[in-house]
Amino acid sequence: MSRSIADQTVEELGGPGSVLTRQRADHEQLDRLLHELDGTTGTAQERVLRRIDRLVFSHAFAEETVLWPVVRRVLPDGDALTRQVEEEHQEVNELVGELETLPHEDPRRAAALSRLVQVLREDVRDEEDEMFPRLQAAVDVEELRRLGRRWQLMRLVSPTRPHPTVSRRPPGNALSGLPLSVLDRTRDLVDAGVQHAPARVAPAGQVVSRGLATVAGWVERVPAARRGDGGQSTSR
Repeated sequence: MSRSIADQTVEELGGPGSVLTRQRADHEQLDRLLHELDGTTGTAQERVLRRIDRLVFSHAFAEETVLWPVVRRVLPDGDALTRQVEEEHQEVNELVGELETLPHEDPRRAAALSRLVQVLREDVRDEEDEMFPRLQAAVDVEELRRLGRRWQLMRLVSPTRPHPTVSRRPPGNALSGLPLSVLDRTRDLVDAGVQHAPARVAPAGQVVSRGLATVAGWVERVPAARRGDGGQSTSR
């Protein structure tokens, strides 16, 4: 049985530029954030969740647009493998969207948060223990490094917020990725400014943030954004 990438050295993974090394580094950062999240409440919990969101959604989008098409091409059961992970990504989108609407005192919030942590950890294990070792065996080191460069570039221009109605596969995710990234990252800047703005200015920033969220919702509802491989809708 292939070794998990969690147990391999950087050299075994193909060097610091390999997509496997980059993936593991993000997973390690996620693990630290999940430990930090444990036991938090109120605004402290919201701050950690925002950091998790920014990491997870750009990471997953880059996987879905760069890595999973390669997995489907080089592994005989690649479609089934990637579909399982896409379902985990979809559930993360839905859970984060739910958490954004639930007040802190809502009894459903704890269950949604617990499930989010569980799915994120399951996703890491599915990738590191099964999918990535098999990808590693199917392609050479130079390909892993090329994928690493492409994945990193895509990650830098990927959406940073949940978009559960957008397809997890091309062409829907590729077509909607750039406009959603611009909207999400602009909203991130606005929200960060609101946190440090004088009280009299903050409401205006909140209006701008809600407006950007509304426009993102319009992008999500464009039919092309919901189309996956073969023209079918792959979001729930």
